[in-house]
Order: sequence, then structure tokens, then C-alpha cells
Amino acid sequence: SWAASGIKSDALVELLLHQNFFQVLPPKSTGRELFSADYLNYCWAMGSNYNLSDADMLATLTELTAASIADSYRRFLPQMPDEVLLCGGGSRNLYLKQRLQALLAPVQVLTTDEAGVNGDFKEAIAFAVLAYWCALGIPGNLPQVTGAGAATKLGNLHIPLSSCC
Repeated sequence: SWAASGIKSDALVELLLHQNFFQVLPPKSTGRELFSADYLNYCWAMGSNYNLSDADMLATLTELTAASIADSYRRFLPQMPDEVLLCGGGSRNLYLKQRLQALLAPVQVLTTDEAGVNGDFKEAIAFAVLAYWCALGIPGNLPQVTGAGAATKLGNLHIPLSSCC
């Protein structure tokens, strides 16, 4: 709710969206190695150039998150989906969800909980599906998404020697 009380800086969002990571074609991945405390300090320093309050800065960084997702959907998906499902910590951020809904309209933005799948179980469900596919020999990757050379089965089943001999 603190971010929702601020006023986002569209100019700073546009500047930050031009950083290299946001321009790289998929597949790509990152985490705290890029979006670290140093990155936050950099953004906060940039915000001071725009005379943004702390609430304004949070609104701006939330908008950066939502805008980068919406921009990637529009640039890299062959067509927009009918709905987007959010999970993880960000799905509990109502302001982020509102901004995604606004930027992705008319796409419906829901949490996995709202769609009937408890978000706390998403990783367990994903690994269960991958294990099932592995047991059946069904490929579990998407080469057109990941850039892999071919569809392949993910994982192997290893039975301990003590249980088979």
C-alpha cells in the first residue's frame, strides 16, 4: 500500500526499461545477481535526480516491474494470452497486480489461488508433473522457448542398489 500512495515517474521507468537486461531477447533469466541491493541503491540515486519521495520511488519501481512484464509479453509472445496467472510473493502485492492488469488489459490477471491452485504448492506441483512426464518418457522442455536443440525428457529415475539387490 506504500507504493500505491506514491506517484510513479514515467520518465524514470522509461529510462530504466532501456537498460540492457530488458532489451535482451529471451530466453533469459536473472535474479539477485543483477537486481541486488546495489541495483536498488542505483535506482534510488536515480530517483533523487527526479525529486521522488520514498513512496514515489516504490511506485516507480513497481511500475518498472509491471511495465517490463507487459513489454515482454507484447514483444516476445506470438499473441497475447486470455489470462495471466501470478504466483509467488509478487502475487500478494495488490498494487503490482493492479498495475499489471492496467498494462495488460484486456488480458485478465489472476493469482493462481484465484484460479484454484494454491500458490504455495506450485513448485511441488511442477516437480510432480515433471516426474510424471519423465516416467512416461514425455519431453518436458520447450525448445522454442528455451533455445534447446531438441525436445528432451527431463530427469532420470535412480533406484538405490540396496532396494534392488
